Amino acid sequence: MARGHRRRPRPQPGHRAHGFYYERELTELLAEGALSRLDTAFSRDQRATIYVQDRMREHGSLLWSWLRDGAHFYVCGDASRMAEDVDRALRDIAAVHGGLSEDEAAGYVKQLAADRRCLRDVY
Repeated sequence: MARGHRRRPRPQPGHRAHGFYYERELTELLAEGALSRLDTAFSRDQRATIYVQDRMREHGSLLWSWLRDGAHFYVCGDASRMAEDVDRALRDIAAVHGGLSEDEAAGYVKQLAADRRCLRDVY
């Protein structure tokens, strides 16, 4: 829990093909209660492809409530496709669960970035 927020962070690792990075550390944080949940989206481990943006939409209502409560959102990974898809999912969640128009949702996500509540480390 960071900066006094009531919600706990919920990382979503995206690829397991070369190992589950930080698996031990993340499962320890979960066991210690520092994380309330750990959702994974390993896109190549099962028949149906599951991406981070799929998990985001699956838990869109919860993600939206966390954002409304002041949560920070971090995106790390592939800039050529994943980052854009995650950004689209974030706008969709703002529209669906926040009742925002498409333009309002885009503005909301843009404001998250301006407020440094949505940070990207993409390459």
